[in-house]
Amino acid sequence: MSTFFSLAAGIGTKNSKGEWLDVYYPAPLFQPSFKLIEKIGPVIGYVGGNVVVELDNPTCHALESIFSQHGLTEQAAIMATLEDSESPKILTLLENDLAPTTTPEAYLKLHLISHRCVKPHGINLTGIFLLLPNVAWTNEGAIDLAELPHRQLQARAAGRTLEVACVDKFPKMTNYVVPAGVRIAHTARVRLGAYVGEGTTVMHEGFINFNAGTEGPGMIEGRISAGVFIGKGSDLGGGCSTMGTLSGGNNVVISVGENCLIGANAGIGIPLGDRCTVEAGLYLTGGSKVQLLDENRQVVETVKAASLAGKSDLLFRRNSTNGAIECLTNKSAIALNEELHAHN
Repeated sequence: MSTFFSLAAGIGTKNSKGEWLDVYYPAPLFQPSFKLIEKIGPVIGYVGGNVVVELDNPTCHALESIFSQHGLTEQAAIMATLEDSESPKILTLLENDLAPTTTPEAYLKLHLISHRCVKPHGINLTGIFLLLPNVAWTNEGAIDLAELPHRQLQARAAGRTLEVACVDKFPKMTNYVVPAGVRIAHTARVRLGAYVGEGTTVMHEGFINFNAGTEGPGMIEGRISAGVFIGKGSDLGGGCSTMGTLSGGNNVVISVGENCLIGANAGIGIPLGDRCTVEAGLYLTGGSKVQLLDENRQVVETVKAASLAGKSDLLFRRNSTNGAIECLTNKSAIALNEELHAHN
């Protein structure tokens, strides 16, 4: 074995029972060298497999030295900072990409996606919901729901208000990872575990779930549901939606190819190829009956939309006279405004 799957040092939050609520990994290593692991192993008592080790100050200092010796200056600086912290410190080592079994492992895998180390569907997230506690995300960090009333009272007694932004299993991505070269107008609408490619703009109504995202560049004013990946140069119009793998037991992986346009308030329940357009307001599911038109705009055949999944250069629209969904060759594939995305 020349590399391991991932190694990351971080700092987290626990509840009063000592259970992890969240973990922040500033700079996870993807596929670190075996030589590095050989040096770290004796320090953390590593004997194989995936391990999660809580760190004390002497161990942080030892790891700082090892990272420095291997030229990993960012990781060394992280250890130097953690050494002085009284918050729970952690080192997580994933030998293989197995299903996570602990909360710190689950958080590391979400970080790897948001750091663009792996793309959606490129990492094993089996069982992740069971490992992520539902917590209150506040201006003072993650708080156990059972402990929230006491913390709120403490804050009021001290003359301040504890702001609860949301109650969820997933925090917003930007509190953990801010990828380079992106614009996100409303950060609460992008979850940790989202992959936001360089050149992506997410407008106020845009949403990106975990294990989903964009290749970039792209304009996102609609919803990217869990498991959905959007190709470069594509535009999701205001209020549009993509059906995720969590929707209604759907096991079809939805994706959008390059240079596609999903119009405002439209939606898709099938994967699209490249250079496809879905007319504004049209929701296209796998069972939708679609009339195929020839070059003369005459109906050739009626098929289910699922049979067109993944095909390129298609325009889907609704006939304004009879309401039928029509499909014809898309000869006007969109081109994103290059100036709009050039300065992220």
